[in-house]
Amino acid sequence: MNKIFYTAFLIIPLLLGSCSGFLDKDPLLDPGAESVRDAASAIAMVNAAYQPLQRPKLYNMRIWTLDIMAGNSVVGAGGGDDGIETVQLANFTTGPDNFAAVDLWRGPNPGILYCNTVLENVPSMAIDQTLKNRLIGEAKFLRANYYFILVQLFGDVPMSLTPAKPGDDLNQPRVSKDRIYNEVIIPDLMEAVSFLPPREEYGDEDKGRASKGAAAGLLAKVYLTLGRYEQSLDMCNLVTNLGYVLNPDYSDCFGGEQRNKNTAESLFEVQYYGLTKADFWSDENQANWLSTYMGPRNSGWVGGGYGWNQPTQEFVDQYEEGDLRKDKTILYEGGPLFDGKSYRSNMSTTGYNVRKFLVPLSVSPDYNTNPANTVVLRYADVLLMKAEALNELGETELAVDPLYEVRARVGLTDRQALEELSQADMREKIRHERRMELAFEGHRWFDMIRWENGQYALDFLHSIGKVNAARKHLLLPIPQVEIDANHNLEQNDDY
Repeated sequence: MNKIFYTAFLIIPLLLGSCSGFLDKDPLLDPGAESVRDAASAIAMVNAAYQPLQRPKLYNMRIWTLDIMAGNSVVGAGGGDDGIETVQLANFTTGPDNFAAVDLWRGPNPGILYCNTVLENVPSMAIDQTLKNRLIGEAKFLRANYYFILVQLFGDVPMSLTPAKPGDDLNQPRVSKDRIYNEVIIPDLMEAVSFLPPREEYGDEDKGRASKGAAAGLLAKVYLTLGRYEQSLDMCNLVTNLGYVLNPDYSDCFGGEQRNKNTAESLFEVQYYGLTKADFWSDENQANWLSTYMGPRNSGWVGGGYGWNQPTQEFVDQYEEGDLRKDKTILYEGGPLFDGKSYRSNMSTTGYNVRKFLVPLSVSPDYNTNPANTVVLRYADVLLMKAEALNELGETELAVDPLYEVRARVGLTDRQALEELSQADMREKIRHERRMELAFEGHRWFDMIRWENGQYALDFLHSIGKVNAARKHLLLPIPQVEIDANHNLEQNDDY
């Protein structure tokens, strides 16, 4: 998969020029797309559409910090103004000037632009039809994912399905999220499921590209978010039928070694190769930030070690007796050694650090050398979605199998207890399981705000002392800098 991003850096300037922000007012010229008509150029255009996933505005930072807003953890870091934008999110004191909200608003939009460029040009290219279908499927998958992030975080957003051209009005209003779901996200993913090959059909150089399983898994999540349980279940079953399985060990899903990348459990990952000449803080960097940021602060345990994302006591207390994920997910005093070192509770403000993403110095010797991928979607998530869909459809007894499969891997073999649960109790069990299985992977906030139309999120946040959380906070504010640049944008309610 590394090939995807090597070539992306070459093609982005060729096709699109500079695109530093969502609402750049200069026309986004496309001087190269109409003049390159061969397969290599088409592939390079698609490669460019993957690259914004790697940036700090999305999976390299802002997506995983949503777990802090969701109450699983605190910022930690160096105190003072270090991470102040995330502190504001977590304390629900966020205003339209919050620059994490700016990042999340802007982050998906270069990717949408690149996808639109693909979809405008590739269909008319005289290239192999199988390859053409695959490239269209990849662009459709990526565009749907970018828009899915936006509508979950902001609600109504501008919708663009073609690349901007000279003379176009770039000051677009927001359109309803329902329209974006029905006109972009769902049809894009349905077409991606149809066009994309199974992952096994990719060679080594293309490993990690969007596949049929990735599209089906993401569509299952979209349907679940919308309460369309039968359709979500159909997509979960399709993923199972494609041959996805759980890795034998929970820890196999993470880490910087090659065996931990694009595993049998993985549906989709953001790819990194670690060794990069680009500035670590730039959009073009090729180092994964998770280990650098989450390693115990100033410990020398990992390359970097900034001490972010420190688990709360309330979160740690949710582990059941015998849950093997505790030792694999967090660092705690008395827990297993990390790279031969013993953790002490005074190494963080809460007494805990995240462990699951840490990469030892033998793999990443410096802050900017981490080659780990970021897992976006994996089969355990699909199994838990399947359990949730079955339970909501009244098939509580059938929900036991996928739920038990996830729990049994981590030593929780209480199947009979699951079989005795009512629908309401099963619902709570699945929600608990999603929290523990997917901890710190960026899913918790999105789960909380979709359950009970967001009331679950508010009730939970109030229960852990986040009394500032109000219904308006279920969406982020539209950044004021964007409203100032585009007066057709309207602010979310009560900001």
